[in-house]
Amino acid sequence: MKKKQKSEKKFVNPIDSDKVSENPHSLEYGHHSGSALIKPEDQGKLKSRSLNAMDHQTDMQLGQIYEQMQLLADQAQRLSERKKISEFIYTAEARFEPFINHTYHLYKREDSSFLLSLIGPKQWGKSQKNFDFVATVKLLADHTWDILEKNEGFEFNA
Repeated sequence: MKKKQKSEKKFVNPIDSDKVSENPHSLEYGHHSGSALIKPEDQGKLKSRSLNAMDHQTDMQLGQIYEQMQLLADQAQRLSERKKISEFIYTAEARFEPFINHTYHLYKREDSSFLLSLIGPKQWGKSQKNFDFVATVKLLADHTWDILEKNEGFEFNA
């Protein structure tokens, strides 16, 4: 009968029940002195780092987009200039048939008409005419004219 008394005796934990967890693995802090150090994160620091990284990335991407926009604006400006000078050239007097990929020179006469010539501005020699040099151009395959050199004092306003 003594054996029965021993087995019926209830185990009493010597540690206070308020200081013991039934599921220590689910605690958000160490449950004994040998536990790993758990420090709460500074939420303000985390948000600040995240905002700085986001600012850096978006500023970099906006810079790339701005460069692309600038490139497109420059291309549009050059295309507009090609269109305007093409209009001047097609209203100009030309006593020859222009060929694709050949270089020609556009001049403005005193009477405000235009002349397309094979003779460059430095090739006139003694027979210098009273023409104002406008541009050196090359005929492209799409029949627009590429401006190779231009008189900066001349405005291409059609």
